[in-house]
Amino acid sequence: MSAQRVLFLGGTGVLSAACAREAVAAGLDLTAVTRGRTTSRPLPDGVRAVEADVRDDASMRAALGDETFDVVVNFIGYTLEDVRADVARFAGRTGQYVFISTGSVYARPAPALPIVESSARRNNGFDYPAQKLRCEEALEQAYRYEDFPVTIVRAAHVYDQTALPLLAGWTAIERWRAGKAVVVHGDGTSLWNLMHARDFARGLIGLVGNRHAVGDSVHITSDEILTWDEIHLCLAAAAGAVPRIVHRSSEDIGREIAWMGPVLQEDFRHSVIYDNSKIKRLVPGFLPKVPFARGAREIVAWFDEEPSRRRANPELDAAFDRLVGDRHG
Repeated sequence: MSAQRVLFLGGTGVLSAACAREAVAAGLDLTAVTRGRTTSRPLPDGVRAVEADVRDDASMRAALGDETFDVVVNFIGYTLEDVRADVARFAGRTGQYVFISTGSVYARPAPALPIVESSARRNNGFDYPAQKLRCEEALEQAYRYEDFPVTIVRAAHVYDQTALPLLAGWTAIERWRAGKAVVVHGDGTSLWNLMHARDFARGLIGLVGNRHAVGDSVHITSDEILTWDEIHLCLAAAAGAVPRIVHRSSEDIGREIAWMGPVLQEDFRHSVIYDNSKIKRLVPGFLPKVPFARGAREIVAWFDEEPSRRRANPELDAAFDRLVGDRHG
């Protein structure tokens, strides 16, 4: 029996790179369309790499012609135009189209916890979830009225060793190592979900070619529930630093750091707990394996391995100084 032919749109991002490695390990015949740029997450051996612009029909036709695939997975669809182009492009050419969406489409605050796939969805006041929600709605319509075989997969704050899951990024680690405080929104006790990309990949590849998932949506999230203070404490411990934390409201942080405001106020400050029953039912034996304490150690080790990776943001550092109210932290 021949291996499933799978096409990834994307392949070098946090999610897609881990999924590419898992796909190869699972014996899938994987083709990945990327723009061929240098990346810290190269495609693994065994992947057919194709260079093309997924948002340009002529480029895609030149790269893939009329090839058919058992499954197409789109990691880089963000707008209605992206998914409408894919529906036209892959109709009749794939048995399953997997769209990677986000847990941020679920309403904040959640009307009820834990969040299940049928929980309320809304745009939540900023562009990213609003765009993803429009994509979901268009694909649901394509399934219902055009028989387009879509599966919607919602990821919720996935990280790998290269992606520090704080809006402050590496600046937080540098501040701790300098003996300064890091600002955490609210009182640090709202609940959040982080998932290592390796765990997400095992769930995603379990859905590839899974006929029971066609026409449905499923989130792939961790069972580990963390407060924002706990997330910061794990990272400080991994960095060998004293975890000095100062709490400020999301509104106060947004006034000092404008780009943080919408994400904190509309998303991060709300508690989220997910019910993972559906992914476990669709992929028997699936269980996240990487606790964040281990993931934090991987992150710090990766950044410490190469000095050029450790880049603090001086403007963010100065804004934190103002929020802390003590230039010495």
